[in-house]
Amino acid sequence: MAKSPGCCHGCAACLLCLYSCRCARGQKNKKKDLQTTACDCSWFFFLFCACLFTLVWLYHTLIILNDIHNLNEFLFRQTQWWMEWSLPLLGVTALLVTYSALLLVLALCLQLCGQPLKLHGLHKCLLILTTLIVATAFVALAMQWAEEWQSVLVSLQATGPFLHIGAVAGVTLLACPMADCFYRTRRAAPRVLLLLVYCGGTAALYLAPLLISSPCFMEESQLPPKPALAGHRGAPLLAPENTLMSFQKSVGCGVQVFETDVMVSADGTPFLMHDEMLTRTTNVREVFPARGTVNSTAFNWTDLQQLDAGSWFLQRRLFHAVQGLSSEEQGLVRAQKIPSLQQVLQEAQQHNISIMFDLRPENHTNYQSFVNITVETILQSGIPPQLILWLPDEFREQVRQRAPGFQHVYGQKRHWNETESPLRVNLPYQNLSTEEIRQCRQDNISINVYVVNEPWLFSLLWCAGVSSVTTNACQVLKEMRRPLWLLPHSTYLMVWIVADCVSFLLILWAFFLLQKCSRGKEPAGSETDVLLMKINRLGQE
Repeated sequence: MAKSPGCCHGCAACLLCLYSCRCARGQKNKKKDLQTTACDCSWFFFLFCACLFTLVWLYHTLIILNDIHNLNEFLFRQTQWWMEWSLPLLGVTALLVTYSALLLVLALCLQLCGQPLKLHGLHKCLLILTTLIVATAFVALAMQWAEEWQSVLVSLQATGPFLHIGAVAGVTLLACPMADCFYRTRRAAPRVLLLLVYCGGTAALYLAPLLISSPCFMEESQLPPKPALAGHRGAPLLAPENTLMSFQKSVGCGVQVFETDVMVSADGTPFLMHDEMLTRTTNVREVFPARGTVNSTAFNWTDLQQLDAGSWFLQRRLFHAVQGLSSEEQGLVRAQKIPSLQQVLQEAQQHNISIMFDLRPENHTNYQSFVNITVETILQSGIPPQLILWLPDEFREQVRQRAPGFQHVYGQKRHWNETESPLRVNLPYQNLSTEEIRQCRQDNISINVYVVNEPWLFSLLWCAGVSSVTTNACQVLKEMRRPLWLLPHSTYLMVWIVADCVSFLLILWAFFLLQKCSRGKEPAGSETDVLLMKINRLGQE
């Protein structure tokens, strides 16, 4: 492949040094080094695929951030070692994407400069390693966290229009390198294949909006009311989860529901705790070294009150809010104990906030006694029964008879009681389509979805019309006055057509421009090239 006359020699040499390390090679086989072989083209194609692969993983990583707390807790249960995995996950992903993207940019620049695409062996090894790392991450995601694939599909409703515009811009920028490669290729079959692949991919992108749908394609006047907020274990990004301080912080965020989990101690006291063991959120290993792996329900209430349920929040320093806590607030964090259900009910009654919880007994053999103790505790507290959102499905009819004022919430679609009004459901956000949410809204069914932490997801569900969301980030979502974007479908249609037309014209311009330039170039093996080779040979002699 001959060097383009207008290319800056110094810049080309620098690019070659970074991409091929040719500056370290000798002068032997120079003619061979000036040609891009089929093997070099194969490595360039592999580089392009690896870059695209890492970009897809980057997108998955950004979507995973909404549920990163679930990943943190899952890995803690497996390893008993706590870490905020979002930091290394984002760091490694950003490194892989940056490396592969820069290498691809170098290759495209070399192509435009007419230089051979001879990828250095070190880069080949690193690209293979990059691909293996990303592939391993995808396999692990599919095996251990399969529901996140559904989360990605949901996210496309929020990001699809922008991904489309970005992809069209990207394929347009590739027009010049593709045209240059097309005109430099002398064999007919590769030229036709290259043109078909590029034109086919471009045409598919142009028509992609036919498959893009989003609930946020609407006029602002059609926007449903903002969903109410339910604090997931309180406000766990502002205070230790499932503590009175966390509950009070969630009240300050304007939540209407306090969502938690209830266990019953060995001596019959209902208390707040999510994990089966106490190791993650208390200092049980320090106070009771021999009972660190014992189930939470095996402790009596007196033992539970000896545990510190707040200091772990400061020691791990996982959340930005920790940095902003005053000395007084840090002291309050260290003073947190495991709260009883009775204490939380008093707080909920004082602030007129509903409480929704699930029961987590050690096993189902004593579930009925857990239900009876919990219902009796609620009734004795004096809280208005309409503030209790009863979530457990087991023994629901007995609960109705004992406490007819409780508001029942269903956690599975098949358990919906069609005769009950108003009907309340509580489901993961992955389990409901936009059409189902809209239908439920029309049928006067109140929908709460969990766990929603990122503004993009909250915006999507807001447009879809959910009644409320359970969140860890109530302090973030309360500040949102409108969804991140609203766009009438007719406006997006106009943007879609204009973007496609502009892209098409730019691609045609690039191909025609490079065709005109290629006419003034001499073909490979011309008399000029032969003369230069003779001069070099004489110089060596």
